[in-house]
Amino acid sequence: MSAAVFMHRCLLLAATLFVLAGPVRAGEVKVAVAANFTQAAEEIGALFQDKTGHKAVFSFGSTGQIFTQIAKGAPFEVFLAADQARPLKAGIDGLAVADTRFTYATGKVVLYSRDAARVRGPSTLKRDDFTKIAIANPATAPYGAAAVTAMKKLGVYDALKSKLVRGNNIAQTHQFVESGNAELGFVALSQVADHDKGSRWPVPENLYPAIAQDAVLLTAGKDNPAARAFLLFLGGAEANRVKAKFGYGTGEPPKIRPDA
Repeated sequence: MSAAVFMHRCLLLAATLFVLAGPVRAGEVKVAVAANFTQAAEEIGALFQDKTGHKAVFSFGSTGQIFTQIAKGAPFEVFLAADQARPLKAGIDGLAVADTRFTYATGKVVLYSRDAARVRGPSTLKRDDFTKIAIANPATAPYGAAAVTAMKKLGVYDALKSKLVRGNNIAQTHQFVESGNAELGFVALSQVADHDKGSRWPVPENLYPAIAQDAVLLTAGKDNPAARAFLLFLGGAEANRVKAKFGYGTGEPPKIRPDA
């Protein structure tokens, strides 16, 4: 047998073994994410895929709506909420893996208008030059609940009740303001942190409960290495830089092992 024929047969054998073994396949994780974290999650997801090969498939909505879907059997594997209560309840109800809940970010509320001359601190809320102010539904969205608390502490809630326009989540609330359907809105700092358009007032954090946003591994993802890898990445330095870019506090290290 010539050297050329021998080499050709070796290459064929190697190719056959490769096909039989198959390539190493990256994993995929289904992640349900509170709407306020949309931009940050998408950027973190891209970094996660670049670094690990795993793909995060995101679904966005209000924390309350997502929790209802999880309770009804939606196949999410990781839950990134805008509060601590729902991830805690997910654990209590057997929907999440014990001891995997941690605070991945802390959020902030901003009074925002696309009109550069409109927002001038808390006095803006006492003027009579606007007809609509947008907030997220306080029953399902922690940012909406925070906005209501802030208005009550400022003594303006009763006067503004008739002007409130409620978005299903904070993403829709922001859209109400950007589209001009509401002159003002209480939105997440993360939604306006990447530009200086319009006008804004960062609501003092002593006017509303701290918005600690917790993540948890759901039972559907307990045996998925990609789900655990995503939570570990979410609490790491690269993800924390993205959170800071969008105006979030960076939370705490994740309480999770890379293996089941």
